[in-house]
Amino acid sequence: MIDLRSDTVTRPTEAMLESMREATLGDDSRDGDPTVMRLEALAAERTGKEAAAFMPSGTMANLVALLTHASRGGEVLLEQGSHTLYAEFGGITAVAGLMYRGIPGARGAMNVNALREALRPATTRHQMGTALVYMETTHNRAGGAVLPLVHMEAVHALARENNIPVHTDGARLFNAAAALRVDARRVAQHTDSVCFCISKGLSAPVGSLLCGSRAFIERARAFRRMLGGNMRQAGPLAAAGIVALETMIERLAEDHRTARRLAEALHRIDASLCDPADAETNIVRVDVRKSGRHAMQWSADLKTKGVLVAPADPHALRFVTHRHVTPADVDAAVNAFAELWRHH
Repeated sequence: MIDLRSDTVTRPTEAMLESMREATLGDDSRDGDPTVMRLEALAAERTGKEAAAFMPSGTMANLVALLTHASRGGEVLLEQGSHTLYAEFGGITAVAGLMYRGIPGARGAMNVNALREALRPATTRHQMGTALVYMETTHNRAGGAVLPLVHMEAVHALARENNIPVHTDGARLFNAAAALRVDARRVAQHTDSVCFCISKGLSAPVGSLLCGSRAFIERARAFRRMLGGNMRQAGPLAAAGIVALETMIERLAEDHRTARRLAEALHRIDASLCDPADAETNIVRVDVRKSGRHAMQWSADLKTKGVLVAPADPHALRFVTHRHVTPADVDAAVNAFAELWRHH
C-alpha cells in the first residue's frame, strides 16, 4: 500500500530505535527523567522559548495551552477552519470551558481587520472579553498552507496592544519554517506559546512539545497532570524525539517537493482537481466534486488500487507526503487516480 493518509504513519528510524533502547527510565511525573528534560530543553531552544513540556499528543498540547492561557468563560478568536474546531472533539468548550468565534480568513490566515473588530480587551456587563488569539501553521484544512510571517507579526502585535496572549498550533511548525526558508525561531517569535508534533513528518513514534515562557510552562504542567498527560518512564519516547529534532528537520523539504510533484501531476489530469501553487508543504487537497462522487467513495476506490488517502470533507481528498513516499510512489498513485477519473 502507498499510504498518503497522513505523515503520522511515519515509522521511527534505526537511530531512533537504538536511542530508545539506551534511554533512561526515570519517572517524568515525579523526579523527572533526564532524557525528557533534554528533549524539552532542545524543543525550547529550537523555538526560541524559555521552556517546554513534553505531551503525549498535539491535541493535548493545544488543550493545555488553552487552559493555561485563558480563564473559563472567555472567548477564543481563531480562523474559522482551525484544526482545533474540526478535529479535537470540542475540548475548547467541553473541557476548557471557553467560547470561541471563528474569524473568516484566506488559506488559514485570519482577516486582520475582522480580527480587530472582534477583539474585546475585557469582559463587561454587556460583552465577553477575548481570552486568547489562536493561529495555526501549517494550516491543515487549508491544504498545508503556511502563514506569512508578516501576517503572524500583525496578529501578534494586535493582540499585544490589547494585552491578550497568542497561541499557535504549529503541529507542522518545521514544515512551515522549511517552506519559508527560515529558522523555526523566526516563526515562533510571533506567538506567546507554540506546540509542534514530533510524530508527524519528523518520524518519532509519539509526542508533542508545548513551548513558552518558564512561568507559562510551569502552569501548563499542572494542567497536563489534570488531563492525564503525565508519563512515567517516558525516556524512550523522548529519546526518539531528540533524534527527530537533530536529524529529521532538514529533510522535510523533500516531502514538499514530492507533494508538488503530486499536485502538478493531478493538475495535468484535470485543472479542477488542485492548483499546484497551493501545495506549499506536504499536504495536497484534491477537489473531486466534478466526478459526481463523494470523497469517501474515492477513498474506497483508491484503496482497491493500493493507494490510501483520507477524505478531507465530502468533496475533497487529502494526500500527505512523508519520508516513506517516493517519487515512484507518487507516480503510481497518480496513475491509479487517473484510471478512476477516466472511468467516472
